Amino acid sequence: MPKSYSIAEAQKRLHELVRSVEQDSAIQLTRRGIPVAVLLSIQEYERLQRPQESFWERTWPFDLPRMRTGLNSKTNISDYTNAMTA
Repeated sequence: MPKSYSIAEAQKRLHELVRSVEQDSAIQLTRRGIPVAVLLSIQEYERLQRPQESFWERTWPFDLPRMRTGLNSKTNISDYTNAMTA
């Protein structure tokens, strides 16, 4: 669980909290005890902003039926579908 601070406390300790997220993990900010925001390092923010591959894009190179047809990882999905239904 990330460290948690009220917004008022975070305002007073912002410099310290920024240093903390640069070295550790995220910090949760609360309003009246309810989580409302997260303070992240720029590296973590940029990592989260990168486009994510779908499950199928990630598993495509390891698809055994496709490998059995002789298609390679450069083959597009429509060629693969045609080969599997032929």
